[in-house]
Amino acid sequence: MNYAFHPAAESEHLESIAYYESVNPGLGAAYLLEFERKIVTVCEFPYRCPIEKPPDIRRIRMDRFPFTLLFRESSGIMQVLAVAHHRRSPSYWLERL
Repeated sequence: MNYAFHPAAESEHLESIAYYESVNPGLGAAYLLEFERKIVTVCEFPYRCPIEKPPDIRRIRMDRFPFTLLFRESSGIMQVLAVAHHRRSPSYWLERL
């Protein structure tokens, strides 16, 4: 299964890569590697991830970085709705639905 970003989620994702890379060269690449591992899990086993908002929005937490990926299946594609930082308001992304 493939995935696609909501435009705002893609912006969050790219900003995170740039930020971590500016903090420490190579850290942005480490963030990207972990993100890609989580996306593989999401695409292969989406129903193993807990539901964040019924009926179909699920979440998976990154291990090393303080982010949660919020996603749902739509027409056979996993749609990433948010790359939510843990210090951000928990439901800011709901307007994207």
